Amino acid sequence: MSEPTSPPEDKPATRGQIVSWSLFDFGNTAFYVVILTVGYPLYFKKIVAAASPQADFLWGLSFSISMLCVALLSPILGAAADYGAGKKRFLLIFTALCIIATAGLFFVLEHMILVGMLLVILANIGFEAGLVFYDAFLPEITTERSYGRVSGYGFAIGYVGSLVTLAVSFPLLEGGYAPENLLNFRLTFVIAALFFLIFAAPIFLFLPDRRRVKSLKINFIRIGIRRIRTTIADFPRYRNIGRFLLSYFLYIDAVNTIIVFSTIFADETLKLTVGEIVMFFLIVQTSAIIGSAAFGIMADHFGQKRTLTVTLLLWLGITVVAYFIETRTAFFILGIFAGVALGSSQSTSRSFFALITPEEKKTEFFGFYSFFGKASAIIGPALFGFFSSNVGQRFAILSIGALLLVGLLLLQRVSDPLVRVSSPPS
Repeated sequence: MSEPTSPPEDKPATRGQIVSWSLFDFGNTAFYVVILTVGYPLYFKKIVAAASPQADFLWGLSFSISMLCVALLSPILGAAADYGAGKKRFLLIFTALCIIATAGLFFVLEHMILVGMLLVILANIGFEAGLVFYDAFLPEITTERSYGRVSGYGFAIGYVGSLVTLAVSFPLLEGGYAPENLLNFRLTFVIAALFFLIFAAPIFLFLPDRRRVKSLKINFIRIGIRRIRTTIADFPRYRNIGRFLLSYFLYIDAVNTIIVFSTIFADETLKLTVGEIVMFFLIVQTSAIIGSAAFGIMADHFGQKRTLTVTLLLWLGITVVAYFIETRTAFFILGIFAGVALGSSQSTSRSFFALITPEEKKTEFFGFYSFFGKASAIIGPALFGFFSSNVGQRFAILSIGALLLVGLLLLQRVSDPLVRVSSPPS
């Protein structure tokens, strides 16, 4: 059985290759913002499942099923990516799955509930599983000194992509759910697929996959499962990584839940129109660009852990303010800070994890990183939904704040290797 091998001395990635990597973020956020955040959730609830009293449950079930599938697959995919075809071929397969399923949503009409659920499940599996391999390219295209900066730039370019997607989609979405506008609404799903297709192409054309093997006759699943068992057995040696993953599980759960339910909160509690919701997310994505880039630079100067701590404190403040918020204007202002916190929390988490993970375990551990992020997305929405149904959406927001607080406290127990190295000897 062949072990993965690398050239003895890898050439550093060129600026063009780093841009190619970042453009993938530009394309995939089109799917994220149109299909998971703004367009399709409302279309599914108001049109596809409008006749069902369980519309909200069905949408949540679709999201949970897709995230459960990815959570179970991610560690195996992350481990197996070091063998055989390598990361880029796996990334291509899952990217194609997402693009094809997203384009297929155009054909979902009223009462096509099962088809609408199946396609969004497949699309989200492709999107989320692909991120396992995309994230694992980060250590190959830059050095530890620039993890925060490059990760931040990737997210910043991604938010530019979502901003452009929303700007292009706005005239089509502005008409809402009127029968004469439904065709326009569905066209935004095609736009999301095209954006992903066009801007994902450079990573496959110009970014090399540095991992190579001598034999392709490999059982990826068996090797992946064996390596997972080895990794779990070795986890006592990587307690710092385990502490971070537990912290990440809680705080990213809170962040993802806020994102998933922000549209529902805006629609049901504040009574915003579809056009106003799109404008709100334009504001969020714009400020997220600033957050990703600025906090990425800040992370490289002051440390990822310190930057992440500041970000989580900002999220805590946002949840407290959201509890008291009453007006559209205040909600839009809050969106600016939420965007900054969103961009920073995602990019800094990725760069910090790359920093604390051993070189020989990066791809495999990124599978666990993805697993914890995906698994948390199954729990958070259920927690929010329980409190929302029993005591109201505002108290549900506070429950998310509690997750953020616990995650923040656990983060303080994680060692930052850069701080440790730079500390004077005792």
